[in-house]
Amino acid sequence: MMKHLLLLLLVAVANAKIFQRCDWARTLKAKNMDGYRGVSLADWVCLTQHESNFNTRATNRNTDGSTDYGIFQINSKWWCSDGGVSRANGCGIRCSELQTDDVETAIRCAKRIVDQQGVRAWEAWKAHCQNRNLSSYLRGCNL
Repeated sequence: MMKHLLLLLLVAVANAKIFQRCDWARTLKAKNMDGYRGVSLADWVCLTQHESNFNTRATNRNTDGSTDYGIFQINSKWWCSDGGVSRANGCGIRCSELQTDDVETAIRCAKRIVDQQGVRAWEAWKAHCQNRNLSSYLRGCNL
């Protein structure tokens, strides 16, 4: 039984889309994230590098029982439903929708979070990106 579970976990990880930094920056730019609510493209790239290392399948279990999902590490307590401690489901989605290689739903939800709380909703942005020179996050990218 444990071998089967391990195999399923390995298959899920193998299917994860992990963006390269510049590919992710181009994707965000194409989805009109550059300057969205005053959040620069470099801010988004910085935030997602520190949240998920550009991994669409990333998860993080929190001490309050909630889980952060996907490339933006969107929290299940407030923004999506995973059958756990969800209280609000502010994006009106299942958390699993944040972990697909098609990042459209994740981007829409990230925009909703910024609409309601600003980019400061992400602790990683405050810790690693706020008030810093972020030019290195876009360096070498043909945007």
